[in-house]
Amino acid sequence: MTGPLVPFREVVLKVHSRCDLACDHCYIYEHADQSWRTRPKSISDDAISWTARRLAEHASQHALDSMSVILHGGEPLLAGPARLRRVCEELTSALDGIAELDLRIHTNGVQLSPRYLDLFDEFGVRVGISLDGDRAANDRHRLFANGRTSHPLVLRAVELLRQDRYRHLDLGLLCTIDIRNDPVAVFDALADLDPPRVDFLLPHATWDETPLRPDGSPTAYADWLLAVYDRWTERGQEVPVRLFASVLSTLSGGPSLTESLGLAPTDLVVIETDGQLEQVDSLKSAYEGAAATGFDVFGNTFDDVAAHPGVRSRQLGLAGVSETCRSCPVVRSCGGGLYTHRYRSSNGFDNPSVYCADLAALVRGIEERAAVSLGSAAVTDPAELVAAGLDVNRTLLAGLHTRLGGRGHDGWEEAWSLAAEVERTEQGAVALDEVLAHPFTRAWLREANAAPDGLAHADRAAGRLAVSVAAAAVRARLAAAVPVEFADGALFLPTLGEVRIGGPVERGRVLVRAEGEGFLVLGADAGAGRRVASLTEEGPDWLPLRRTGGDGTPELVIDDLDPYRMCFDVPAAARLTAREAGDLGARLALAWKLLRERVPAQAAEAAETLVTLTPLATGPTRAGGHGYGALGIGDDGGEEELALALLRGFRRTKFQALVEVTDLFASDGAWNYRVPWNPESVPISQALSETFERVGAGLFAPRLLNGVRHALDSIESAPELTIDGARILSGLRKEIIDGAQGTSGEERLQGRF
Repeated sequence: MTGPLVPFREVVLKVHSRCDLACDHCYIYEHADQSWRTRPKSISDDAISWTARRLAEHASQHALDSMSVILHGGEPLLAGPARLRRVCEELTSALDGIAELDLRIHTNGVQLSPRYLDLFDEFGVRVGISLDGDRAANDRHRLFANGRTSHPLVLRAVELLRQDRYRHLDLGLLCTIDIRNDPVAVFDALADLDPPRVDFLLPHATWDETPLRPDGSPTAYADWLLAVYDRWTERGQEVPVRLFASVLSTLSGGPSLTESLGLAPTDLVVIETDGQLEQVDSLKSAYEGAAATGFDVFGNTFDDVAAHPGVRSRQLGLAGVSETCRSCPVVRSCGGGLYTHRYRSSNGFDNPSVYCADLAALVRGIEERAAVSLGSAAVTDPAELVAAGLDVNRTLLAGLHTRLGGRGHDGWEEAWSLAAEVERTEQGAVALDEVLAHPFTRAWLREANAAPDGLAHADRAAGRLAVSVAAAAVRARLAAAVPVEFADGALFLPTLGEVRIGGPVERGRVLVRAEGEGFLVLGADAGAGRRVASLTEEGPDWLPLRRTGGDGTPELVIDDLDPYRMCFDVPAAARLTAREAGDLGARLALAWKLLRERVPAQAAEAAETLVTLTPLATGPTRAGGHGYGALGIGDDGGEEELALALLRGFRRTKFQALVEVTDLFASDGAWNYRVPWNPESVPISQALSETFERVGAGLFAPRLLNGVRHALDSIESAPELTIDGARILSGLRKEIIDGAQGTSGEERLQGRF
């Protein structure tokens, strides 16, 4: 295994190896590893001194600013105040001037008293108490050896910690889940104690010793936790719950907050009462000696443990989980589950968690419940992405008004005032939004905002705004007459079509007013101009934008007239003949039939968001400098080639739209990433965009899925990724999983991901 050692920032120090309770779910006493029987009950002075020395050595060598030490057992309070004082004194002294020491203790609370808490106050030792809920829940497992309840004594300890003089030491409550207990009653009992935090723990289990499932449900633990989540939400999330906070953090692209979830490398080492250095002690649930390293504090450093193969295997992030987990869309959140829970005697830890179905259901359940707070809705909701695109156009338009209106440009001010008038009615506001949301609106707004200040720039922008307002007034059937400029003898109304007014070089000013199912174009003389009786029927002076679709093909506008359709890197075609338009419609129908058959989900989304196709003069189908919802359609061969080109183009424009409305990466170009289909390393923006396009297209053409998994793995932990960038990656993994459902899908994807 390669890569630098990950230094330990957390040490679990076993100060006593026996317990005063007989909890039947305890991994130390009731599971596979019984090494506690041969260890000294209490840690020795020598082991304490060497532990302190190793802590200082490790912190100094790795320039750590802090280290956390958790006093543990058995039951650590059985070590007694004098031994605990010795531990606190030696550790504090050793790290003085080197690193800050964060001391904690995890206890069942039975022995807790003011003499302990006064000691802990002196050294800043924070206290976590194990409590499984109300008395009925707690007494299911946490009893004395004679069967007597521990619940009243634990409540007494909790109340003691709640006193003003000790409250600052309260670390919170740890609850081991038993799905036979009422989840709401358990949570209410814990929350009513007003702890600073609650931590829910899955009971330790492996594939050899599977968890209790009374009704056989593969998601029983997720169902239990989601019931707690719902109750937690009902109560206003008054108490932090670490498990929920961790899932929400990872769903948002942040770090895991618990060892049991997420892909962060392990940075914890355990020191037993005899000075033995071990891996995380939950491994004792797997088999005898699973946690052992063969090292001890007397002759070995913490770096020796950090280099141990068992520890290194838990520092590999995504590469350290099973093949099944690497291709799972929720792996960033669940991290394959707690390492211990992956164990099977036949193949070790190279498995998903025995709680795999629970973890997936839990992550998805929390994601659904908290979707509003997890970044931009545009990432997961196509309608929100379209709406966000309109907001971008509105923002660009407002910026242009600041520039041009502020300079007092008469044409702009007139068009702006007419837009405000159109928006005063509900139907006018809707119609203006429809025009402003059109993909080519983005093209003219970009041009206008990028152009240097000047009269030509201002006149062109004002003219486009005016015809946009006129088109909205016609669509809304408003009586207002909108003044517009025409050139070259023609007037184009965005989203509608072109009306011929005069000769090829004629220019002028006319009024446009809705009438019946069409509109009037009026000149200076009220009786002059043109009358368009129908917006959809072609006439001698009227060329409407044609529409194609039906019989399973979405209705799309063939825009071969808009002056701003010239936003592709090749020229757009001139006006199609009726036959050419019919041939294009027939090609689209065949291609769309293939899309519906092979990638139905993507076909449905494209049908909802694509609005315009512009025929290109040359070359294949492509995206251009427009807003979401348009493609330039070219010569792509037969229906299969056209279907793939449409899909790739749609994915490209969708990614462009996402980049415009949300931050997918915090910076670009600081690091480069390898994607298998590109011989050069590329910045995160290119790696993510190419992978986004390739996943969508690869579900249609499986050859394009070659190397996708490696690309996802490469950028999974990219430091530049934001909340929404991480959600994009999770969505890509889910697309692949969902796309492979069913026999035909499995055959298409076999060996490709």
